[in-house]
Amino acid sequence: MAAKKRSFGRVRKLPSGRHQARYLGPDGIDRPAPHTFRTKKEADDWLADRQSEVRSRDWQDPDAGAVNFKAYALEWVNERGLSPTTVELYQRLLRLHILPTFEARDLDEIIAPRVRAWRAERLVSTKAPTTVAKAYRLLKAIMETAVDDELIRRNPCRIKGAGKESPAEREIATVEQVDALADVIGLRWRLMVYLGAYGPLRPEEQAELRRKDVNLDTMVLRIRQAAPELTTGRRAIGETKSEAGRRYLVLPDFLYTDLRRHLDWYAEEGPEGLLFVGEKGAPFRRSSFGRKWRRARAAVGLPEDFRFYDLRHTGHTLTTRSGATLKDTMVRAGQSSEKAALFYQHSNLDRQKEVASGLDAMVRAARQTPKADPDQKRSGT
Repeated sequence: MAAKKRSFGRVRKLPSGRHQARYLGPDGIDRPAPHTFRTKKEADDWLADRQSEVRSRDWQDPDAGAVNFKAYALEWVNERGLSPTTVELYQRLLRLHILPTFEARDLDEIIAPRVRAWRAERLVSTKAPTTVAKAYRLLKAIMETAVDDELIRRNPCRIKGAGKESPAEREIATVEQVDALADVIGLRWRLMVYLGAYGPLRPEEQAELRRKDVNLDTMVLRIRQAAPELTTGRRAIGETKSEAGRRYLVLPDFLYTDLRRHLDWYAEEGPEGLLFVGEKGAPFRRSSFGRKWRRARAAVGLPEDFRFYDLRHTGHTLTTRSGATLKDTMVRAGQSSEKAALFYQHSNLDRQKEVASGLDAMVRAARQTPKADPDQKRSGT
């Protein structure tokens, strides 16, 4: 009986006794197997797999993944349309944690075992699991785009839970501690402390507040933009962190005196005048403010890892305790996600006034509570 004629690809026996397989790809290019086979059946099986891929339209150019990872990753960051702070973060994660291991490899050379080994090494050498989780998420996102671009067949980042952060529980400052911080940091910056805690506003949101954003009669702030400071010192004025960051914020009434005094004494003149400027009239700078913050934190007795940003955690907690719902809290903080979007749509200005009123009553009550140390200076407005 005559042998059945091959309909896909071809196999030939080499002088060494091994077998070579080749086929014509959908792109019209003759494709050899990446290695030779011990038997003719092994070569036939390999061709059968390639034929199945072609028929199911799952075939990919085996040379497509021969793209340098470093070049692809840097282009990936540049094409995302990310905020300047996110670009800075991604570039730092690439430079310090990802490229030292993968920059010389092609995309198809980054395989699951190498990703696992890289992550294990990072966890040991950095002792910073949160940073490693960020770096892993970035690597996974880049490789997922490579899958979408049909450069690789499957994402090699498949470690369950590797991108999940588990930060330590942050300390919550008390009303008394917030008042003490405001006192120590000085009159020019005390309002920034209060807005960080009872807004709660992000530092970059406060840096771009202007006179026209303040309605002293209604105690309403309008947050329109943000101005995060990059490590280069440049203020990156632009959009807020998310769409929900653009919001109207009702302040508790106990901040009236501080807000009015700050407008009278320190804010720049004119509607476009910045709310927070330094002693020499320059815009708010994270570096110079940081020195004042560290001195105030030490004077109050808060731990060294208590950041100015952690005042937002204080604000979240106090707002919730004052009777606010989760959606109210997220609106005040300008938070947004797929789930938070529904919350944002249902918390209106009237409800925010109720929340601010409850927060006002809570802080006033706390300030009237006798302190354990009678010699400590009482703060208040």
